Amino acid sequence: MKIAVVYWSGTGNTKAMAESMLDGAKAAGAETDIYSVDQFSADKMDSYDGFLFGCSAMGCEVLEEAEFEPFFQEAENKIANIPVGLFGSYGWGSGEWLQDWHQRCKEHGAKVYKDGVMINNTPDADGLKECQDFAQSFVKENF
Repeated sequence: MKIAVVYWSGTGNTKAMAESMLDGAKAAGAETDIYSVDQFSADKMDSYDGFLFGCSAMGCEVLEEAEFEPFFQEAENKIANIPVGLFGSYGWGSGEWLQDWHQRCKEHGAKVYKDGVMINNTPDADGLKECQDFAQSFVKENF
């Protein structure tokens, strides 16, 4: 099983979450690569069995619009029947961006794992552990 952790982070919060996701997936035995979204493209998706996608909430609780949203518009056409886990940080709101993103993935046929992980602002030790545990169970339950 080969997993890609693909994320966008403006302040480093979602990057820290992505690194913990990487650690959790590796601990579960997956071959795992990590990419910031500017290092990854939908063309690379065929090389992976599953994805952990991370993006901070932006504006009125939407995905980051300059880099991540254009990437994901292409990616969502390649996620049918593929295990996908979602995560990200936010500074305001209720988590609507993650709920909307979850629904969007389901509409494109992805096997979306649980509700994802969202952390308010900077992840503390408990938040990073939550990310590791999520990724570990994502791998164990899907592969």
